[in-house]
Order: sequence, then structure tokens, then C-alpha cells
Amino acid sequence: MHEHCHKDKEVKSDSPTICLVGNPNVGKSAIFGLLTGRYVTVSNYPGTTVELTNGEALIQREKYRIIDTPGVNSLIPMSEDEKVTRDILLDKKSETIVQVIDSKNIKRGLFITLQLTEMKVPLVIDLNMRDEASNRGIDIEEAVLGNIFNVDVVSSIAVQKKGISSLKRAAVKPRVSDYEYTYDDTIEEYAARIEAVLPEANIAKRSIALMILAGDSTLKKWLLSNLSKEDIKDIESFRDSAAEKYSQPLGVIISQQRLKLVETIAAAIINKSTPNEKGLSNFLNEVTTHPVWGFPFLFLVLYALYEFVGVFGAGTMVDFFESVIFGEYLNPWVEKIVLSLVPITFVQELLIGEYGIVTMALTYAIAIILPITATFFIAFSIMEDSGYLPRLAAMLNRVFQAMGLNGKAVLPMVLGLGCDTMATLTTRILDTKKERLIVILLLALGVPCSAQIGVILGMFGNQPFSALLVWLVTLIAVILIVGFLAARIIPGQKTDFILELPPIRMPQLSNVLIKTLGRIEWYLKEAVPLFILGTLILFAADKLKILPFLEKVCSPIIVGVLGLPAKATESFIIGFLRRDYGAAGLFKLQEQGLLNTEQVVVSLVTITLFIPCIANLFMIVKEKGVKTALLMAAFIFPFSILVGGVLHRVLLWWGIFS
Repeated sequence: MHEHCHKDKEVKSDSPTICLVGNPNVGKSAIFGLLTGRYVTVSNYPGTTVELTNGEALIQREKYRIIDTPGVNSLIPMSEDEKVTRDILLDKKSETIVQVIDSKNIKRGLFITLQLTEMKVPLVIDLNMRDEASNRGIDIEEAVLGNIFNVDVVSSIAVQKKGISSLKRAAVKPRVSDYEYTYDDTIEEYAARIEAVLPEANIAKRSIALMILAGDSTLKKWLLSNLSKEDIKDIESFRDSAAEKYSQPLGVIISQQRLKLVETIAAAIINKSTPNEKGLSNFLNEVTTHPVWGFPFLFLVLYALYEFVGVFGAGTMVDFFESVIFGEYLNPWVEKIVLSLVPITFVQELLIGEYGIVTMALTYAIAIILPITATFFIAFSIMEDSGYLPRLAAMLNRVFQAMGLNGKAVLPMVLGLGCDTMATLTTRILDTKKERLIVILLLALGVPCSAQIGVILGMFGNQPFSALLVWLVTLIAVILIVGFLAARIIPGQKTDFILELPPIRMPQLSNVLIKTLGRIEWYLKEAVPLFILGTLILFAADKLKILPFLEKVCSPIIVGVLGLPAKATESFIIGFLRRDYGAAGLFKLQEQGLLNTEQVVVSLVTITLFIPCIANLFMIVKEKGVKTALLMAAFIFPFSILVGGVLHRVLLWWGIFS
């Protein structure tokens, strides 16, 4: 899903800055929202905050600039999001760094804390999700942790809006930690040599020296702009000399020594007791990631989605909007006004004709698609806020391994169920070019966006459940086969990734409503103008007699290969502008009785696999260049027709829906 957030107002550059830092999935976005009173989508899976978010907060009568940085697993960058966070710390002097830690995964957070204390930045530690830690029998001694690092430590439960006042009080008077840790003699010796060459920076020179020793190649640009070539040569010589003294890479050695220290600190601050997890919550935590029982649970979720979105949203809601609001009131009212005030036939047809802005564009966008997408957004927000989506990712991890991907790659794929365009942007969280390319291809090919899923579920609401299963199985098979082959054709390495899972929790009604309303606002702003543009293109094509010509030209493919009526051609043409618009055209054909069950399945498989919408194509161009985008489109277009044609023949041969 497109992760919605309002455009930032200009925050005065001379305002003191509070920077939120932490691992993925620790609740930074929730803390940011509570500090600034601004809406930012809060997700339960890692990696959603790839772009930087700014806001303004009034704390003790002073305005502060709040920066929500992307989640990191280390401040030695392995991915684009980690580099962004490290660069903010390196390039900008912040008055306060608030490290948000997931209390139930505190060791993961302490690994970042050690790096922040080495940087000698003004630090406050916020132990978030204290309720979930308590439920797991984890009690953390805040005072002991504060004494170890000599910084303020506060607790919060962001989803319940608890602890924010304490955090605000601490954030305005941070302390630079005086905690010191000594690595082995060789690392200390060479870190000191490199430190002596380095210029002054916003973070301690020692921390930069340790990054260089750990093999951080992303610092090269910063070094080139701050040091002479001779100094850089000396630094590289020191690093190489240190590396020669170990059998393992220096980065591994430094990480091992930090992890050993993390274990020591954790042992001093954690008190374990009997977990207090509720029976149902515990059961759901187990079953949702189980390699066997997870799949029946997934099908149960899909069936509930089918009933809520496909039957209620696309049946009851669409009937009410289309038949009552638009059919009985809005369209007749607009037609009367247009016919009485506008004498020009051409303008009348443009507004209320077969391809009219009101009768087609607004009817499609608001009467047909809005009720379906709204119900899907509600369902998606519930799955997101409950913590089910990352558990689904973990359950499907083994499947993704076969495609040369890992658990982290599941996250953009799941986001693609919301919006493929924004999901393409979030592929930056993946560590290798190979993984990013495969996931972008699979998103463009076979992951339907939320608006399209809504319409598709709406169409299947009038068909037997077996039709939905055939569509789903075909898509999954195509994604697996293409992913498997792409992993073997595209050169490069895959990386390992450990996915931290949030517990299953009761969705917060306020979160679900805020997310749903934000996404509906985004849909109306982005989709309605494109629907109007698409209708104008169809109107022009009809007036210029291009549409009948295209139907005639495409007839051998649409009718001959796919077994669909020629009228379906315009749905595929307009599907390039927005996938859901194309699906809405098919929805209308089904309503008119022009598509049987077999044709519904074939048409929906084809349009789901069809070339990505224009916004997604532009995003692929932005991320991977024109050549890659055109190559993907050149593969996807004929491939979708081929799959649709084969499916048409198979269904006819088996007589499944006859």
C-alpha cells in the first residue's frame, strides 16, 4: 500500500532538532506521530520508513524539528535506508538523538546503543512496547540501564499513547554518554592511528575510525570531501594492515566483540518471569507462522476478505452507490442540469455520454471502485495493525528462498498489495541489486494493488469460490516460476536476513480508521484524475473511430487467444493508466452479462499480469532506468497474454466452469 503521509510544512532550519533512531519495527513512526500530532502511517512490519519524515513539535513552549529516520540494524550501512540514517547523524548536528528500542527485543536495540554512545551524540533511550515485553515475562531495569550509559531512559507504549510526556521532558535535556568500551589491542591501536588523521565531525572521530575498520565503503565520499588523497591513502593502509592480522573480516570481529558486550549488558538489566501471554494471543502467535497450520489460517483470512470485500463491499455497497446514489439521484440530476444548460451535443456527450466524465469516470471511480477499495483498506489496515502481515512474510520465507530471495523481500511484495508504485520504491531496503530487480519484476508482473484487488474480489463475489481459487493458484504459480527462473538468469548474490516478528495484537480502532481515511484520501487524489484522463482518452478514441479500429486489430488476441468479447479490449487499453480502471471495465461487462465464469477468470488473470500502470512504470524508470523498464514491459505484455491464452484452453479442455 502506498504509505500515506501529509506533505511537511517548512520547519525553520534554526529550530533545535530531535532525531528518532532505532531498529525497524520499534514504533518510531508512532512516537513521531504522537510528538508532532501529525499523521504518518504506522506499520507492524520492518522497512516501511524508507524516506525521511520531518515534523514540528512544541515542547516546553519551544518549537523542535522532529526527524523520523529509516529503521537500521546497524550504523555500518548494508542498505540504502541504513545509509540515510548514518548520513543524518554524520552530516547534521542534532540537539537530541532519541533511540527507540523494542523492549521485548532489547539486545537488538543495545547493538545500536553501543554505536550511538561511541558517536558521542546527546542521547535519550526510549524503551517502547513495554506491555508486550511484560506479557512475555521480560522486565527491564530502567535505572540500571541509565546508570550503565549515564543517559536518561524512559518507557513508552506508543499505541496506547503512554510515556510521551516523560519522553518530551527527557528529550529537551539529553546527555552525552561517557560510557567507554575497549576493543582488543589491535583494533584499538589502528582505530587510534586512523582517528589521528580524521577531521572534526558531528560524531566522534573514534566512531568513524571504527566504521572504516569495519569495512564501511559508503564513507568513501565523505572522506574524499574532507581529506586529502594522501590522508585517505594512509587510512586505507592502516585498515589493510589491521585486516591482515585476522583470519575473519574486521567487520565480523568488531561485531562479535560488540555482541559479547550486548549480552553482558542485557544480563545486568533483564529480569525474566513467567510469560503473561493470553491463551488466544499465544495460540495465534504460534499458528500464524506454523509451516503447516499457517496455510489453512491464510485461507481463512482470504475467505473472510472475500466475504467482506467481495460480497459486502462489491455487492451491497456498490449496489447502493451505483443504483441508488448515482442511478436514482446524482446521474439523473446531472443529466437534467447538463441538458438544460449546455446546448452543445459534443459537450453533453463529454459529460454524460457513454464515455462521459460523470457517467463513466466518476461512476467508475466513486460508485464502483470506492466502496470496494474502502472495504479492502479497512481489511488491510486490520491485518497490518494486528501484526499478521509480517507473520505472513515469515511463513512464506521458505517459498521465497527458492526464488533467490529472503524474508526481507516479502515486505515490498506485501506492500504491493496496497500500491505497486510505492512498493517498488521500498525495494531500496533490499541489500543487493539482484534482489531489488527480481522483486520489482514480480511486483510489476503479478502483485495486484489494493484498488485492483478490491474490484477483482468484487467480481468474484458473483462467481463460485472455486473461480477465485483458480485465479489465486494461477498467479502464485506464475510468480514462483518467473521468480525461480529470474533468480537463475539474473547475476548476483542473495543475502541473509532475520525478520523480527511483532506479536499478534488487537488492532486499535483509531489506527485502523486513521490509516483507512488516509488511504481513501490518497485514492481520491491519485485515482480520480487518472480515471477522468482515461475516460477522455476513450472518448477521443471513440470520436476519432480509433476504438472500433483497436477492437478490430486486437480482436484476434482478445477474442481468438483469450476467448473474451471484443468489447473487453478497451478495459485492457485503459488498464495501462490504472490497473483498477481496467478491472472496473471488466466489472461492468460482467454486470451486463457479457462474461461467463471462465471468461471472468481468464480476463482477471490476464489483466492482473498485464503491463504495470503508468505510475508504476515511471517508478521503475526512476529506480532502474528506461532500458530496464522497457525490457520488463516488453516481457510482461506478451507473457500475460500467453498465460491467459493457456489458461483459457486448459479451462475449456477440463470443462471446470462449463
